[in-house]
Amino acid sequence: MEQLKVKDLMVPLADYATVSEDASLYDAVVALGKAQKAFNKDRDKHRAILVLDKNGYVIGKLSQMDVIKGLEPNYEKIGSLRDTSRFGFSPDFMRSLIKNYGLWDRPLRELCKKAAVKKVSEIMYRPTEGEYVNADDTLDQGIHQLIFGHHQSLLVMRRKQIVGILRLSDVFREICSMIESCSI
Repeated sequence: MEQLKVKDLMVPLADYATVSEDASLYDAVVALGKAQKAFNKDRDKHRAILVLDKNGYVIGKLSQMDVIKGLEPNYEKIGSLRDTSRFGFSPDFMRSLIKNYGLWDRPLRELCKKAAVKKVSEIMYRPTEGEYVNADDTLDQGIHQLIFGHHQSLLVMRRKQIVGILRLSDVFREICSMIESCSI
């Protein structure tokens, strides 16, 4: 894989779903739908939405998990769900959390209302230093960052600007293609 560069597999920023940090969750979901319809049919559909500041720079991401969690504000009362998931809670304990915090007690009745008023900036994820990769880095380097950080994607940089996304799904497809072409 030494010959492949990150830029060879990245999805260009122009092909990705983006919204302003001031957008509503509804606007973000609509933008995702439009981007998926226009995207290359040979690749996996987008699973995230990039959030742009007033100058058009990427400042965050909205994952599928962020969107769903953003519709239920009581998840925040529990604390860091990412940390709690590592403890392997029993189904009974999880049910007690759901009941005690009133999680999704009115899930669908207010879904549209919640999506229209919830701002993307309230629920977006701000990428950390380890979630950026240079466009001219080898694909090997990108793979190492995806694996070590347990990331689904990395933001691809060129001269201090984000130019695309390197997605785990695209890397996986490329690796499978390479394996299939092996003559054993």
